[in-house]
Amino acid sequence: MGAETETEEIADAAARAVAAISAAGDVGPSAAVNAAAVVSGGGAPGWGRRAGLAGATVGLVAAGVAFERLTVNRAVRRKARLALDAAGPYGSLRGTAGMAYAEDGTELYFETDEVAEYEDAAAHTTASAGDGAGGPTVDRVRIEAGAASAGADAPQRNRLLRLLGRLGARQTVGAETPRGGGRAGSGARKDGGPRSAGQPPTVVFTHGYCLNQDVWHFQRAALRGAVRAVYWDQRSHGRSGRAPVGREVTIDELGRDLRAVLDEAAPEGPLVLVGHSMGGMTVMALAEQYPEFVAERVAGVAFIGTSAGGLGDVTYGLPLPSVGVKAVRRAVPGVLKALVSQTALVERGRRAVADLFAGLVKRYSFGSGHEVDPGVARFAERLIESVPIDVVAEFYPAFEAHEKTEALAAFDGRPALVLAGEADLLTPSGHSEAIARALPSARLRILDDTGHLSMLERPHVVNEALAQLIARAVAYGRRQERGER
Repeated sequence: MGAETETEEIADAAARAVAAISAAGDVGPSAAVNAAAVVSGGGAPGWGRRAGLAGATVGLVAAGVAFERLTVNRAVRRKARLALDAAGPYGSLRGTAGMAYAEDGTELYFETDEVAEYEDAAAHTTASAGDGAGGPTVDRVRIEAGAASAGADAPQRNRLLRLLGRLGARQTVGAETPRGGGRAGSGARKDGGPRSAGQPPTVVFTHGYCLNQDVWHFQRAALRGAVRAVYWDQRSHGRSGRAPVGREVTIDELGRDLRAVLDEAAPEGPLVLVGHSMGGMTVMALAEQYPEFVAERVAGVAFIGTSAGGLGDVTYGLPLPSVGVKAVRRAVPGVLKALVSQTALVERGRRAVADLFAGLVKRYSFGSGHEVDPGVARFAERLIESVPIDVVAEFYPAFEAHEKTEALAAFDGRPALVLAGEADLLTPSGHSEAIARALPSARLRILDDTGHLSMLERPHVVNEALAQLIARAVAYGRRQERGER
């Protein structure tokens, strides 16, 4: 079988799967055919039609989205797109820019929010980080390290989440204020704890597949002035450099990228690592390759909507028999590779079916799609649609090979948060439950009616859980300072 024939058959298989998905979702086969015609410019059946349809569907499934009914809130979505694209309030928070370099020379962009820059909460109107038009806002938080010893379930003791608060060195027993806006001293104790563990940690946020650091918008707004934080863009995402074109990415490589960012952005002091989806896998890869580093530096870890392995068995909620889902999964890498040669057509297709795209994003990003603020939903669309199809293709195979359950042992005994959406179809909550079983010290939270992007859908709950984790990490560091377990 020739390569061209094989490519066409793969594309045809993907198109048939998409049509089946559409029919099961009450969209109707004709809608899928019409979408293909629009994408291909109305031309005759052939490669253009198949490539356009696959680019508007299979590529999006690989990016973490899927079908919902085309008729839901179409006018609202269109209005939200226009308003949000004009104002762009979500994802607009910026910090001090920095650059690290991967082992292959790829530029890894990060931003740092220093405590000192946001001490005066009243002076920063971006604290709530809403859209100014009725969209969701979040409160600034106060992290009470002293409350952590009473447990996160203590009845609002000192109100772990306090408005307009901050975690400063004056809240830390026996520690001097570190220079550099909250960066703590370097080195590790011989007993395995950070030497400066009693000081506030640097919290490092790692985003997921086909997203960028701006997905942490609400967490960034809430934590400014409370703790030193670093946000970075993974290779080929956001403002980071484009990795070598055409080469498949591995999760291990992403773990080494994270180490490069940590060495540059937070070379000293305790760390709390927060990873969502692929970002959580990146954190696991760091631990597998650098267990000594984790032992010396990491005081806490959060895994949000992620998996330690077994992603090959995930059905993505597709209304197909398991054998059909597996066939589609096998076809996706070949389809994506074929689409790379038709990038212009595919990107035109994604733009042409903007309403369909909005439905795809809602279906697989949020659990209660009809309740999500239109501006937030559009923000998620913007994040995903900004990733070129060739980047989608290069990263996708890494998830099938991902298996890092044993690496979780590096975090054993440290404060850990495992959080998942009950309605997450990309990394189902069962995967988070498996992570929690591997980490007895972890606190597991499954959020009802919540999808994959919990940090956008349930920002208040996620912020509270992270604040509790950071408080536990500070308390853990103090115990290590005193030589306690």
